Amino acid sequence: MTTIRLFVGQLDSKIGFVFHLPYHVRAPAIFDDQTEPLARPGNLMSHSKKSIFRESRICCHRLTLALVAFVSLAFAHSQTVAQPPTGDTNDTRTSLENPTGSAGAKPTVPQINENRGSQLPQPTFDGQSAFEVLKAVCEIGPRVSGTAGMKQQQAMLTKHFEALGAQVHLQTFNVRHPNTGQLVELGNLAVRFHPEREKRLLICCHYDTRPFPDQDKVNPRGVFLGANDGASGVALLYELGKHMPGLPGNFGVDFVFFDGEEFVYVYRRDTMFLGSTHFANQYAANKWPANYTYGVLVDMIGDKNLEIYYEGNSLSFAPRLTRSIWGVAQRLGVKEFVPKKRHKIRDDHLPLNSIARIRTCDIIDFDYPTAESENAYWHTEQDKVENCSAESLTKVGWVLLEWLKEMEKLN
Repeated sequence: MTTIRLFVGQLDSKIGFVFHLPYHVRAPAIFDDQTEPLARPGNLMSHSKKSIFRESRICCHRLTLALVAFVSLAFAHSQTVAQPPTGDTNDTRTSLENPTGSAGAKPTVPQINENRGSQLPQPTFDGQSAFEVLKAVCEIGPRVSGTAGMKQQQAMLTKHFEALGAQVHLQTFNVRHPNTGQLVELGNLAVRFHPEREKRLLICCHYDTRPFPDQDKVNPRGVFLGANDGASGVALLYELGKHMPGLPGNFGVDFVFFDGEEFVYVYRRDTMFLGSTHFANQYAANKWPANYTYGVLVDMIGDKNLEIYYEGNSLSFAPRLTRSIWGVAQRLGVKEFVPKKRHKIRDDHLPLNSIARIRTCDIIDFDYPTAESENAYWHTEQDKVENCSAESLTKVGWVLLEWLKEMEKLN
């Protein structure tokens, strides 16, 4: 066994410490417990004293750096812990749970970090305004495809987006009513900002509601408002549109509200995704005047207990896009975007990916109201305004808006 005595001397100034300390270390073995050679060639018996000494110096250097780092961290931690508070001793961190630091305050700002006194980014999206739109849409009542409620919603959206200077177009098509077989006219509402820009991004949602709350165990033929499953996506795009005219950059943005996603009277019998499938077929046949780099679908994003995981089909079709959006959420501190896969969902993004070949991800909270509830509110009378929140719309809208801004920086 070889023992070496050495002294730690002056180190790099970035470490911030200079000290001298004598200590002893043993010369290293050449193999670890997994028999992986740490020094080559040969084995311990074939090494010269010079080789062993070289290994000793390497080990000592590593031990020295480790010791210095440990002492530096310990010193820094002691200074942080021991530092007395100055000025106001109240915790002034801003978060959705308590934005002003006072009990009972209305939450408005997502929590960014835990650093006392740090400057937090402020949401650039007005979730409260979007929530008022969600309530107004639900006041129309059910918005089933081909009904007066849907036409009233279309008129409201057309007026709003035209006032913002956008081009608005109703892409109509006919389908057979699932029960009667009669022809019914459906319509995807398309909204175009900056039509002169050739490169474009697609943001979409469905805006029809299911005819009945067929998953409701108490009243499956009751009234289905679709506050979360329908109105939340509409409300988010309604508010997001206010930011689009002034959005600088190279990308134009199109919103599309898909009809016929929920035109289902008998579960598993009737066809879903009618509007997105029609749109995808038209796009694939070059009958739609746009070339989309990416698409983003939002669905069920108003849930009070927001938790949005990676969606499995999105990771398969558009992994880079999906991770980029969750990356923006992470930088903003919006922890409700969870970078883990939980569900694999059939939704309007499937025709966009498989038929139109538009790389599209689905932003969806498919645990309504919680992960433990087994989606208990989905397609039931419990999908109402009281189970949605402005805070959830703030978080999703903020992430999507900042992602759009980052995309606009690209050439």
